[in-house]
Amino acid sequence: MIKKELIITGLLLVCYLLPSAPVRAARIDKLIEQAMAGEHRDPAFVDRDHYRHPRQTLKFFGIRPDLTVVEIWPAQGWYTEILAPLLRERGTLYEAGFALSIEGVPDWRRKMQMGFADKLAANPEVYDHVVVTELSVPERTFIAPPGKVDMILTFRNVHNWMKGGYTEAMLKVFYRTLRPGGILGIVEHRAKPGTSIDDMITSGYVTQEFVIALASVVGFDFVGSSEINANPRDTKDHPAGVWTLPPTLRYCKGMDNGAKKTACINKYMEIGESDRMTLRFRKPSN
Repeated sequence: MIKKELIITGLLLVCYLLPSAPVRAARIDKLIEQAMAGEHRDPAFVDRDHYRHPRQTLKFFGIRPDLTVVEIWPAQGWYTEILAPLLRERGTLYEAGFALSIEGVPDWRRKMQMGFADKLAANPEVYDHVVVTELSVPERTFIAPPGKVDMILTFRNVHNWMKGGYTEAMLKVFYRTLRPGGILGIVEHRAKPGTSIDDMITSGYVTQEFVIALASVVGFDFVGSSEINANPRDTKDHPAGVWTLPPTLRYCKGMDNGAKKTACINKYMEIGESDRMTLRFRKPSN
């Protein structure tokens, strides 16, 4: 009887000491919000928070400050500004950027990747623990220790891989890099169901069905989707594809300065950034 009472008492003590799930969730909320409020963030990036919903998106993917995370092709580092301080103390952040050590790298990629490196170097108190690697299939595919990564995140990149013809190869790299049970989070511009491959590549919008099917072929389990980044105002039939919308505004910027250009910008700013799918996949545990 005494032994049984000791066991019950011990269990109650453990339950008392461990934080409840809502408390843990609230703590993660606070940490993400602190990262989002950091003075290191580019004010122009902060302006996009209401389009990209980083707190809700990262929570949907299951982010925690103690995880090992890889961000794929961070470009100018929009999400890096949030992930780096969030993971700095207890986790590890790998940034798998454009590969510059291979032949034929486009100038715009080289310039963007060098700008990203300058961004990290200019703020060591935020970015000193970030590990930068290169990703280009098949040349550079070691983005983090294989089988050791908890989470891989990619934001608005699938259409670029489709244009290059290596979407499946990229997903295989991710699968190999994740640990069993690891999470792949994908945010991508969402095309209307039935859109052809050619139209996806031209427009930058990709069907949700295409991404789920290809990830499943590679071996990922589809966990679920979220409408966090949906935008019903996006008609997806713009003259310069998804790049018509902010932040690029390519179609309007090609116009001569004047009232017509201003009206064009106002029109697409009213729509906002693209309608996006937010998908969560898991590498099977066995």
